[in-house]
Amino acid sequence: MEERTGTGAQKKQHSRTCAHSHITGLGLDKECAAIKTKDGFFGQENAREAAGVIVALTKKQKMAGKAVLLAGPSGTGKTALALGMARELGERIPFCVLAGSEVYSAEVKKTEILVENMRKAIGLKIKTVSTVYEGEVASLVFNGSPKAFTDGGKKITEINVELKCQKGKKSLRLDPSMYGNILSERVRTGDIVTIDATSGSLKRLGRSETFSAEHDIESEIYLPVPKGDVKKVKETVHQITLHDLDSAHACPKDGQDAIALINRLGKTKKTEITEKLRNKVNASVTDLVLKGAAEIIPGVLFIDEVHMLDADCFAFLNRALEMPTAPTFVLATNKKEGVVRGTGIRNTLGISNDLLDRFLIIQTQQYGKEDIKAVLVIRARTENISMEEGALEALVEIAERTSLRHAMHLMAPAEICAKSGGFEKIEAAHIKEAEELFCPVRR
Repeated sequence: MEERTGTGAQKKQHSRTCAHSHITGLGLDKECAAIKTKDGFFGQENAREAAGVIVALTKKQKMAGKAVLLAGPSGTGKTALALGMARELGERIPFCVLAGSEVYSAEVKKTEILVENMRKAIGLKIKTVSTVYEGEVASLVFNGSPKAFTDGGKKITEINVELKCQKGKKSLRLDPSMYGNILSERVRTGDIVTIDATSGSLKRLGRSETFSAEHDIESEIYLPVPKGDVKKVKETVHQITLHDLDSAHACPKDGQDAIALINRLGKTKKTEITEKLRNKVNASVTDLVLKGAAEIIPGVLFIDEVHMLDADCFAFLNRALEMPTAPTFVLATNKKEGVVRGTGIRNTLGISNDLLDRFLIIQTQQYGKEDIKAVLVIRARTENISMEEGALEALVEIAERTSLRHAMHLMAPAEICAKSGGFEKIEAAHIKEAEELFCPVRR
């Protein structure tokens, strides 16, 4: 019997598959040697091992004054290498992605966009010690006088709440201003809540497991009654970026009510955060670091299509590499030679010589036939696509004739063609049908 909930039957959930969903690392062993097939990679062993060395240098914070350039033809895995490096560094290391063409904006200066993304790639770990009250709501009483149209015609003058833990109970008197917070969290007797004594904010964590038998089917999160005392001292670690701090300081404190939000919607134009404000943020961060309350974590800024930048941007990056808290710059280009924008001078990779001298260059190579076939198999497995050997050979032929990227893009349309014809697996005819529908623009 098919189980149904509500009015509709349960359906299979489909997760979104991105261009590099199959990349989970660089595919290296403990000695930093590349394993031929691992972590979504196949081939490019030299490039992956070089990227592994960069990851080790970044973790040891020894990339000061250096930058990494990934150079190679289109479709050879440069972006995949950058993402693999991000996976190896871990979630705690900030990783920011920028395309070279994004710096050209009619509203913001080029260097401003570079500074903004640099500060997105610089993390800050802040430790805070706060007093919180946590427990199950045993009682919740609103006291007031009949003056205003709040809570059924009563103005709230006092809020009394009793919280209980496994070690006992504690009665608290809350400020009336917390009434809106309590309403928005929909707090009621039997809920597990936490109240920050410093900020006065209340958060509903779930419902006490004592009430878990209230309904047969419910979407509630049931939690055990907290252990220990109601009053607790907690050390919390917040990880943000310098750009988050810049934005918080730049945001006008015009309230959080409906009118303020509507007014803010009209301010859609992108404005620059001033250098004066950034200096103020930097001074606050330096003070926290000296006190031992914060730690700066340089991350990675990946700039694709770096040949699209001009001489002004190259001069800025050259100077930015000398900053003590600069992130690791990983740049990518598919140009062998080009004009340095803004100068009219042709140069290697289309990049100025001053910046080229700072690069550790990692070169990617064109894939061979066997490499192409292995990459297509990995991608098909990631997208849960089944195909016959003949279909795979047809895709390899298309990749050699056009590009690996185009062949990979044809897999999903070919699957639709197969399913519409009642086939469980993709056959060579379905690949041909998809190719006729979607032809490559170039070549």
